[in-house]
Amino acid sequence: MAGDDKPHYMGHRARLRARFLNGGADALPDYELLELALFAALPRGDVKPLAKALMARFGSFADVISAEPAELQEVAGVGEAVVATLKVVQAAALRLGREQVMNKPVLSSWHQLMDYCRASMAYEKVERFRVLYLNRRNVLIADEVQQRGTVDHTPVYPREVVKRALELGATALIMVHNHPSGDPKPSRADVEMTREVMAAGDKLGIVLHDHVVVSKSGVNSFKTLGLI
Repeated sequence: MAGDDKPHYMGHRARLRARFLNGGADALPDYELLELALFAALPRGDVKPLAKALMARFGSFADVISAEPAELQEVAGVGEAVVATLKVVQAAALRLGREQVMNKPVLSSWHQLMDYCRASMAYEKVERFRVLYLNRRNVLIADEVQQRGTVDHTPVYPREVVKRALELGATALIMVHNHPSGDPKPSRADVEMTREVMAAGDKLGIVLHDHVVVSKSGVNSFKTLGLI
């Protein structure tokens, strides 16, 4: 189409792209950033109503791209192309975050590490238990999800955590798990399990640097809380 025959959404798409390219993501509210992602999945048509519907259902850009495919498809207008595009955006964000912390000293990239852990775990609907393995120079050499649990519990086996450290040649570790409830406060079971892992590691010279609980509302460090 040419001239006045162009659909109204074409001009909107061009203006939105220009605002993004000139001002970056900070220049756009969440629903407009979501619109940009939806352009790739739906090359024709006005995607603003769908972006707003997704925001209304899930609450934020991060919540939308972190939602399960089945949940996304409950929103009218969301098909496989939209789901695939949103999950690719999420995967790209997580891969970038992981690349920023792998094979680097943990102390010099702590904030990036916590950002990565929150992005990868805080939006999960069930608990997951992750272990970050470090070498003698406190460089992150492995990032592994050990267990996947229920909405409020993840089974953790201290001997397996330590055994894996020995297999990797790690001398220290950081444990991370999420609280889907949104409250990052450690539970009594969290504290007891942490002390069991510390005891098992101490016998073999493996140091537990910290245990971090992440949620959508924040992060809690056992070390900061004085629990280890």
